[in-house]
Amino acid sequence: MNDLAFARHVSDRLGYGPRPGDLDDILHAGADRWIAQQLRPQNISLPKDLSARLADLSGLAITPGEALRTYGPQAARDGEGKPDPEKVKALRQEARFIPAQGVEARLVRAVESPRQLEETLVDFWFNHFNVFAAKGLDALWITSYEQEAIRPHVLGNFRDLVGATARHPAMLFYLDNWQNSAPGSAGAKGAFKGLNENYARELMELHTLGVDGGYTQADVIALARILTGWGFGGRGGGGAGGIRPLRDTMHLRERLKPAADAHNAGRFAFTEARHDFADKIFLDHTIKGHGEREGEEALDILAHHPATARHISFKLAQYYLADEPDAATVAAMTETFQKTKGDIRAVLTTLFASAAFRDPAQFGAKFKTPMRYAVSAVRSTGVPFRNFRPLFGVLTQLGQPIYGCLTPDGYKCTEAAWLNADAMTRRITFAVALAAGRLPLGSDPPDRPIAVKRPERMADRMAQRLDAAAAGAPPEPAVNAETLRTTLGDLFSDTTRAAIAETQPELRASLMLGSPEFMRC
Repeated sequence: MNDLAFARHVSDRLGYGPRPGDLDDILHAGADRWIAQQLRPQNISLPKDLSARLADLSGLAITPGEALRTYGPQAARDGEGKPDPEKVKALRQEARFIPAQGVEARLVRAVESPRQLEETLVDFWFNHFNVFAAKGLDALWITSYEQEAIRPHVLGNFRDLVGATARHPAMLFYLDNWQNSAPGSAGAKGAFKGLNENYARELMELHTLGVDGGYTQADVIALARILTGWGFGGRGGGGAGGIRPLRDTMHLRERLKPAADAHNAGRFAFTEARHDFADKIFLDHTIKGHGEREGEEALDILAHHPATARHISFKLAQYYLADEPDAATVAAMTETFQKTKGDIRAVLTTLFASAAFRDPAQFGAKFKTPMRYAVSAVRSTGVPFRNFRPLFGVLTQLGQPIYGCLTPDGYKCTEAAWLNADAMTRRITFAVALAAGRLPLGSDPPDRPIAVKRPERMADRMAQRLDAAAAGAPPEPAVNAETLRTTLGDLFSDTTRAAIAETQPELRASLMLGSPEFMRC
């Protein structure tokens, strides 16, 4: 196969596309060696500037407990009275920096990190185990969720990954398992009045077995019973703490009882008083009623189930290979998953070595999601990337704001989800503004945090700014079209090349970024 075409293919699929000089580096190392390096990101050094910038983002290091104690409803209480509404509002505004810095870190890494496979895997796994930032306490915990539950496990063992998400307070709150209580148990009162099946159902349907994974409603109920009492300390998930929601749990309008386990606030906790200690039959396995360990047994069963191997392999192949991936490749990945007991690195190695992945018919055949499109555009121009806000605004306008997916199935990665006339118009508007140097990506971002919880407002503002930028003076140098062409490996068809040649020189870079070829990877 053509070495340059394959280098471009692996750069586009494993990562977010090439930066200036990247294709030469892949060709020099050899594409297979580059793939092997990407599969072991811990051996790839981060640039000092990137490491220093990430170190400055204090929100990345805040634990769920620290966030809860500092910015949660308890912090807004006046002595033993009710939370002060004005203080609740002020704390909510102050805490916005936590998810905002999570967004900033995600985008800075996506654009600048040489560990490109790691970054696309964070995107993949976060969508697979999606949590929505605008649901109550998850605004405080979503950054920790990415840093602690997702990132450390993206190339590790699937059982460790699903276990980390299952025990993180962000997931426990998002899918309501913190309220899940055995009916009639001593702790089944107030917000914890009975069985809640939400997490149990999504754990099987989305996270492990898949919708056709062979489970029944009886299994959903059994798993919900197994997971009764799984919650978090200081907020009713464990110990003496408790939430008594007012009318709207989508915001932080809640009343908190004094918590005897305040030192465990925001940490996973198991509450025996709310657990169903009866024996259960789950996926034809008998699970004895012995408490917290029941949940771990259930996770073992789910993580090692053949249906999970198929489901995860299919989704990885759909993300990295094709919307309708080759069945033989998915079967080979499934076999690897089962043989290695869920080794994600091994499964991806099977995928990237497959004939289907290396088939030239796949090169440039997959439609880019908004995240892939916008990040690949910024990377390809090589512009300095200090201000992440315009990029987040574009993603919001295109319908894929980070941490902004309401539903537990996360953002889709298929053409059918993203290809429409309105989206294409918005992409081209962005391409024109970026190529003309009219996005202030190289300036320092304002101190005011972005409004992660209200992405629709940012989308409207970004649309106005892009329109205004078209007529304004560019704050950055325009993108050099010939440099851009080289960076992209001249991926364009004869038709597109002819159109570029006939276009005014100052518009050629925007035509490249808005071309049919650049819309795909």
